[in-house]
Amino acid sequence: MAKVAISLVCRECGVTHRKWSGRCDACGAWNAIEEDRGLSAAGPAARTLGARKGRAVELSPLAESEDPPPRRSSGIAEFDRVLGGGLVPGSAILVGGDPGIGKSTLMLQAAAAFASAGARTIYVSGEEAPAQIRMRAARLGLAEAPVMLAAETNLRDILTTLDAERPALVVIDSIQTMWADHIDSAPGSVAQVRATAHELTSFAKRREVSVILVGHVTKEGQIAGPRVIEHMVDTVLYFEGERGHQFRILRTVKNRFGPAGEIGVFEMTGQGLAEVANPSALFLGERAETASGSVVFAGIEGTRPLLVELQALVAPSPPGTPRRAVVGWDASRLAMILAVLEARCGVSLAGHDVYLNVAGGLRISEPAADLAVAAALLSSLTGEAIAPETVIFGEISLSGAIRPVTQPELRLKEAEKLGFSTACVPYQMKRVDESGISLRRVQDLPGFVADDFPGAR
Repeated sequence: MAKVAISLVCRECGVTHRKWSGRCDACGAWNAIEEDRGLSAAGPAARTLGARKGRAVELSPLAESEDPPPRRSSGIAEFDRVLGGGLVPGSAILVGGDPGIGKSTLMLQAAAAFASAGARTIYVSGEEAPAQIRMRAARLGLAEAPVMLAAETNLRDILTTLDAERPALVVIDSIQTMWADHIDSAPGSVAQVRATAHELTSFAKRREVSVILVGHVTKEGQIAGPRVIEHMVDTVLYFEGERGHQFRILRTVKNRFGPAGEIGVFEMTGQGLAEVANPSALFLGERAETASGSVVFAGIEGTRPLLVELQALVAPSPPGTPRRAVVGWDASRLAMILAVLEARCGVSLAGHDVYLNVAGGLRISEPAADLAVAAALLSSLTGEAIAPETVIFGEISLSGAIRPVTQPELRLKEAEKLGFSTACVPYQMKRVDESGISLRRVQDLPGFVADDFPGAR
C-alpha cells in the first residue's frame, strides 16, 4: 500500500513545515499549522489513480490560425487601455490596491460604464450594504446605471445566483471577504482566498462570464493571500497613488490578452475618478522652471510616453548618518548613483542629506531615469538650474558610462509635443529624423559633470 503523503502547512501564509508547532515561524500566526494530505490520502479512487488509464487529451497544432478574442469596451478609455483594448469574455481580472485608495469607486464606475454599454452587470459586495453602494453611486452621478447589486459573502449562494442570472460581468468586492462553506477556516485566510478565487475563475471560464476580483494589499504592497491567485487569473492590475495627491495610477502587472506594464491615469475629484487624457501636461503643469534640483524626465510606462518632473534636494547634514529619503523611485538605485558620483566623478555627498521625489505621486521603475536623477542631484548641490526646455533620459552603469534606453523615438516625440527643444540622451542613440529636438549626446557621467556642473567637485 502506498504511503500516505502528509505535510504540515500554515493556513495563514501557506508555508510548509517539517513538524508541527504552535506558532508559524514565517508569519507568526498561532495555532495555524494544519495537516495537508496529498493525493494518495484523498480516498480510494485517488489511491488507485496509478492503475487507471486517463482520457486522451486533444492536441492542436501551434501553427493553427485563430481569431483574436472579442472585446467589450467600457467607454472609459484609460480602463480599456490597461485591459489591452477592452474586456474579454470569460476573463478573470484581479485588482489590488491600498485601503481607501479608490478601488471600490473605480469598480463601481467601471461596472456602470459596462452596464450602460449593454453588458448585464452584477456588483457583489462583501463589505458594504446595498444602501451604502447606492449612496456612493448617487454621489458619483451613477444612480440610474443598470447595475444589479448584492451584499453576500457565501460563495455557494453567489455562484448559484450568477448561474441563474447569466451576467456578462461580475465584480466581487472583495475576494478577502468571500467564504466557501467546504473550507474549515475563517474568511480572508490563505485557504479561503485560494479556494474562492479558484471557484470564481473556473466559473468565469466555464460560463464565459468576465469576473473582476478586488483584493486588498499588505503593508509590503503585495495582494493579500497566496501568490497563486495571481497565476490563476488572466489579468492583474494594481491601483496606485499617494493619499496627498489627486492622481491615481492603474497599472497592469500581468495580462494574457494584452501588454503588461500599461498604465491608466485618473484624477480623484468630488465626482469620482476622472480620466487624464494627457498626463504629461498635467504632471508638468505646476513645475517651477527656474528652480534648482528640478529635472524633466522622459519615460515610458507600458506603451505610453510620459514626461514627469524629478525633484531633488541636497542639504548639509549634521554630524552623524546623513538621511536618504526617496518617494516614487527605487532607494537602492539612488544609493548606486550616489556611489558612482563619488567613485567615478569625485562628487562626494557623504556629508549631505539627499531627498528625491517624483512629482504628482507617480512611481517610476525603469533605469532610464538614472541620468535625470543624477542631473537633479548635481543641480541641487551646485544651485544651478537646468534649462527649462530640456528633457533628460539615460541609464548609468557602474563604470559611469551612459547606456542607451528603449524607445527613444517615443520619448522625444512626446517632449516635442509639449514644447521641449533640447534633450540630453545617451551617446550611442541614433538620430531620429522626424524629431525637431536638438540632441545633446552624453557619453559618460564624468564628462557630463565636468561640462555642466564643474562646481560640484
